[in-house]
Amino acid sequence: MSTTVYERLRGAILDGTLPPGQMVSENQLANEFGASRTPVREALHRLEVEMLVERIGRTVRVRTTSPEEILDIYEVRITLEGAAARGAALRATEFDRARLRAANASMRAAGNDPGERAATNREFHETLWHASHSPTLVDLLKRLNVHLIRYPTTTLEDDERWRTVLVEHDAMIEAIEKRDVARAQSLAESHMTGAREVRLEMMTQRVAKGVHREGDS
Repeated sequence: MSTTVYERLRGAILDGTLPPGQMVSENQLANEFGASRTPVREALHRLEVEMLVERIGRTVRVRTTSPEEILDIYEVRITLEGAAARGAALRATEFDRARLRAANASMRAAGNDPGERAATNREFHETLWHASHSPTLVDLLKRLNVHLIRYPTTTLEDDERWRTVLVEHDAMIEAIEKRDVARAQSLAESHMTGAREVRLEMMTQRVAKGVHREGDS
């Protein structure tokens, strides 16, 4: 199979085909994917390690994420994003800086669709992570981000937040290009703190409306 059972199952969780709380079984998945139970079992084990599924007795279900856990993810990401920006200011090559400018241009070319905004924003941040030249940071940030991108809502739905993000990205690029380590770190931490505050407000409004599902970065 060109795409493994793990990749297909993980993709189904991330795109919402298998929503939070969905029960899954080895037999059902084996039949659906046309595979034996062994690769399905191995895939579920990997996803359990990634905290995308959880075992409850003998059953397996797609993990749900509480508002408290999402805010905790943001708290950790604030620190890691600051470290990544600091690393980028120290170690980014000219090619890294060119990629950051290109990613930022893609964001400015994005329309009003929240999904397009979120996708270009993720591209920018992943480019920033790689510019740090710290494989450990990149791995940790990717693992954290998985738990945010699997939900449908994004803080970038709001036009004011979108404009703020673009300005803040410009400032981060400038600090990285000037090798201003302290400013790059401070700007990145402030940027993610702003995202956390918007997410907190969104969650508060959704709970007030009786909606409990939460989401994207």
